[in-house]
Amino acid sequence: MTILTSFLASSVTVVVACRNESAHITQFLDSLARLDRAGFSLDAIIADGRSTDGTRAILNEFSAAHSWCRIIDNPGRIVSTGLNQAIRLARAEYIVRMDAHTVYEPAYVARCIAVLKETGAANVGGPQRSRAAGYWQRAIHAGFHSAFASGGARFRSDDYSGPVDTVPYGCWRRRVLLDIGLFDEALVRNQDDELNLRTRLKGGVIWQDPSIVSWYSPRTSLPGLWSQYRQFGFWRIAVIRKYPGHASLRHLAPAAAVLTAIGLAAMIAAGVRHALVTAVALAIAYSLLSLWATLRAAAREGWDLFPALPITFAVYQAAYAIGFGQGLVYWLHRRPRA
Repeated sequence: MTILTSFLASSVTVVVACRNESAHITQFLDSLARLDRAGFSLDAIIADGRSTDGTRAILNEFSAAHSWCRIIDNPGRIVSTGLNQAIRLARAEYIVRMDAHTVYEPAYVARCIAVLKETGAANVGGPQRSRAAGYWQRAIHAGFHSAFASGGARFRSDDYSGPVDTVPYGCWRRRVLLDIGLFDEALVRNQDDELNLRTRLKGGVIWQDPSIVSWYSPRTSLPGLWSQYRQFGFWRIAVIRKYPGHASLRHLAPAAAVLTAIGLAAMIAAGVRHALVTAVALAIAYSLLSLWATLRAAAREGWDLFPALPITFAVYQAAYAIGFGQGLVYWLHRRPRA
């Protein structure tokens, strides 16, 4: 084995795409600098989407102090274009994708590589643990980990270990990631889900391990949450359209509920018999489910959140459902891409 091959076999490149993250970027960079490096060589490539809030200055200062971190320009300004630029520039054997809204435990990369080798999976990651400080961020954090509010995906279960549909961020052998085809640059959101779906359709396994630890920072306000989840719903249609027949129930349930409500409202206006009774029964059922989810979340996260949780849960659901409906209108009359 040559010296170059030996180096590459133990090398890792962290890739990041960010834009206007001045509120979070310093914490992220601090965790990046604290990563354990024993047993491998590590470098980082951060693609900045032409930030206008001071993020780029913070990145440049960090890069000047840490020669292993390179800052590149991402004229596309979205996550998928930035990540792909960074991946193409990387030369290490392993690629670890990170996010500027998240801080990482020192052993994060080491555990990613170890789990990747142990399982033989195509992509590995840890559960999406989250931390919150202010009142509304705590309520949003509670909804993030509530199956009633946000769907109950396995990557939000802190203790689950095993195969999953998708993981936050991810770690791949670079050759495997290139073979899969990188991130879909037509997607502004849901690019991780789409890449992992494509991986599974090609026979690859996505693996979650709780020993891979990071902490995501949820949105801090309901308008911010609304914007985020409306986009998730809108871009979900683009993924479903690309892969018909591969949507899960959690992706479809909020939109189905909204369509049912609209249909019942039309039936009531038209004077259809029993439509009003059906609508009242469904409203009562939803209220009881929301109360049950609120009680569970408040017991876990704090009873002071009790008044805010039903509102927060409804924002999760309504924003996603409305975005989903907008996506149906926007995407379904466009020609599918290859």
